[in-house]
Amino acid sequence: MFCVAGCGRVSRSHVAPKYSIYVLGKGNDAKEYVLQTSSLDAGKLSPETAGVAVNKDEIDRELIVRNGYYYHFNALTDEFCKYEIAGNRLKPVSRLSLPGFRLENYEWLAADSLLLVGLDASSFAQAQYVLLDVAKMIVRSQGSLNIPYPREPFKSMSLGFVYRRNGLLFTGYSYHHPVGASDYTTSDTFYVAALGWPGMDVRHIDRDARSTYPGGINTVQSYAFTDEAGDFYFMTCPGIALGNRPDLPTAICRIKDDSMTLDKNYFLDLSDSEIANHGYGLWYLGKHKAIVRSERKDLFKGLGDHWSTPHFEFYVVDLLSQQVEKLALPLDKGTRKECVIVAGNRAYIAVNSTQEGNYIWIYDADTGALTKGLQLVGDTDYMLRIDVL
Repeated sequence: MFCVAGCGRVSRSHVAPKYSIYVLGKGNDAKEYVLQTSSLDAGKLSPETAGVAVNKDEIDRELIVRNGYYYHFNALTDEFCKYEIAGNRLKPVSRLSLPGFRLENYEWLAADSLLLVGLDASSFAQAQYVLLDVAKMIVRSQGSLNIPYPREPFKSMSLGFVYRRNGLLFTGYSYHHPVGASDYTTSDTFYVAALGWPGMDVRHIDRDARSTYPGGINTVQSYAFTDEAGDFYFMTCPGIALGNRPDLPTAICRIKDDSMTLDKNYFLDLSDSEIANHGYGLWYLGKHKAIVRSERKDLFKGLGDHWSTPHFEFYVVDLLSQQVEKLALPLDKGTRKECVIVAGNRAYIAVNSTQEGNYIWIYDADTGALTKGLQLVGDTDYMLRIDVL
């Protein structure tokens, strides 16, 4: 079941859907929906007629989408679930119990081989991994990542990215300590560990005090990529919505293809560029250019209105020259969203604008042109994620 863009209602068609859109509806008791469409280039869709409502007790926007399936870890039940759209609902296909595990990041190692990395549920202080066969929905292996535990005054940690290259597994991490009953802040240093694969023995650990919180939870938003040369790039996220160390800069860092160490000579300081703010979200365009989603700190008051105030801008960053160019898009709202898909020379960018509506904008990387594509109408407040099916 899916809807071809423009149909405005649930229908069946011989044209297979290519994209998925996760929508948060309007109001205090907002519904959430999953829509599928064959095109993002034009038309209109209403989630209440073209999509399926999801059970918010079972699933949320922290999804892994691949080959038509939706994967989600439910921290309330300790279950990793596989879903598909069938009839008029998002139907569970199978469930797998992962007790004591809390998902932070994932990496596809092969078509059906999915590596999950996260933390222990009791202290959030021990890094763990689970390797799954998602075709059979079984655990192939699991264990600990042998990286150092937090030391006082730090109580917990976060894993910001995971990336496998040949016989190595790279992960970025940082340490946290509590501030009051419900808040935390982050150390002034980030770390990158190179572990042996699949033994998980530590081969090398880099530390860098120029920024903190490397990456983020990639079931929510992308923060890293590999370019055509095999070089791996990631963003640090010290802003208030992730690292809560806004005194440190948001930056893009790199691990070269032929190295197991952080490239200490490469540090693209976005907060010291034309952007001059903190960023959340990084997507690769190709040809050494990437899209960054950045906040306007002059437009929001704090975390209380950070998610609801339109204040996000999009920039194209040249990774080699380190030049940045602002895209002429309306201000976007929603703190963290998986809102960019790159296909060939085009980037599809989901923007929730209070002034111009909810559109998928199309950016032509060759010409720089921006045009409106698919519009989300009806019960649409936020497009929380767009994915390739």
